[in-house]
Amino acid sequence: MNWKFWIKKEKEQPEKKKSAVREWWDAILFAVVAATLIRWLIMEAYTIPTPSMENSMLVGDFLFVSKFHYGTRTPRTPIQMPLTHQKIWFTNIPSYADWIQLPSYRLPGFTHVKRNDVVVFNVPRIEENNYGNYNRNTWIDYPVDLKTNYIKRCVAEAGDVLEIRNRQLVVNGTPFENPEGLRFQYLVESTNDINVRNIEKLGLDGDDYYDQGRSNPEKPNQVYYTMFLTEKQKELVKAESYIKSVELYEGGEAPRFPFSKYTARWTGNNYGPLTIPKEGMTIAINDSTLSIYGTTIKDYDGNEDVEIKEGKLTIAGKEVTEYTFNQNYYFMMGDNRDNSLDSRYWGFVPEDHVVGKGFFIWLSIDKYGSFLDKIRWNRFFKPVR
Repeated sequence: MNWKFWIKKEKEQPEKKKSAVREWWDAILFAVVAATLIRWLIMEAYTIPTPSMENSMLVGDFLFVSKFHYGTRTPRTPIQMPLTHQKIWFTNIPSYADWIQLPSYRLPGFTHVKRNDVVVFNVPRIEENNYGNYNRNTWIDYPVDLKTNYIKRCVAEAGDVLEIRNRQLVVNGTPFENPEGLRFQYLVESTNDINVRNIEKLGLDGDDYYDQGRSNPEKPNQVYYTMFLTEKQKELVKAESYIKSVELYEGGEAPRFPFSKYTARWTGNNYGPLTIPKEGMTIAINDSTLSIYGTTIKDYDGNEDVEIKEGKLTIAGKEVTEYTFNQNYYFMMGDNRDNSLDSRYWGFVPEDHVVGKGFFIWLSIDKYGSFLDKIRWNRFFKPVR
């Protein structure tokens, strides 16, 4: 019972209504925070910019990459503009401050990187992170979590022995199952220029071939093309009346990892054998092992004050005669084997550089398609395999 019924209640002050600007600001702030957390913890969107994974992934595919499969990494660079990577959108201004860098840890996942997984990772070497910039003095050594993202197929896990024999990938002595639509590079000789209509008839687009022109002075009337073809496409090309020959391309080879005098004869088509480092694996230190694994030990295995000189390894001032690796490593390759900048060129992918697992395609745009055929409807929500 209210014993003070004669006392009038004070009127409650009405809640002040938010302005339209304040409501928009709150909505945008919530959206940015939510998107940042989802992007960091659960899933992130990526685009396929190059043909290195064709035909499994096509240029113009938009896909979601799962962070929770292998476990999310804690940020190494906490001061960063949300929803950016290396630079602020449409500028060359860095989107992060590197004067604070934290140790990075991986939250628990429900699986680990396995052979045949399609994986997004930060490419390790500084060269690939400054691709297209030929002035080494301006190269940027990005923190691990801000290095350039690549997507490739894991063809060898930690501890595996990898080899390529006459273009056939072999892992632990067993031929690796080739992905559907595997492509190789061919030199095609034609009696005349091939028009765009015939190129499309062969199932090719502008990313699948290069016109070398009349490059053979001994055959001035012949036109030459470099083409990246599946077995089916190769047979279609050979069946055309204007095609003189289709031969596997045997052009010059770029230097191959591990850039050692002991592996000087390795090529992209005949490579290895090479053992992939595994956490806890111990190797004897000598000139041969250092020439293959020295860069990995020095740059990626979490050691400080490392010196490699005259076949000897010194860590923190002490010479080491045996070395045990601190983390797992992986060997990544593109399905479009002869048109892929992959581990054969720049080396192992450290486990702390792994971003996530390719999950599914949510949109696919064909940059060479006509107005009505621009969108590849048949690729919507296609799982990444």
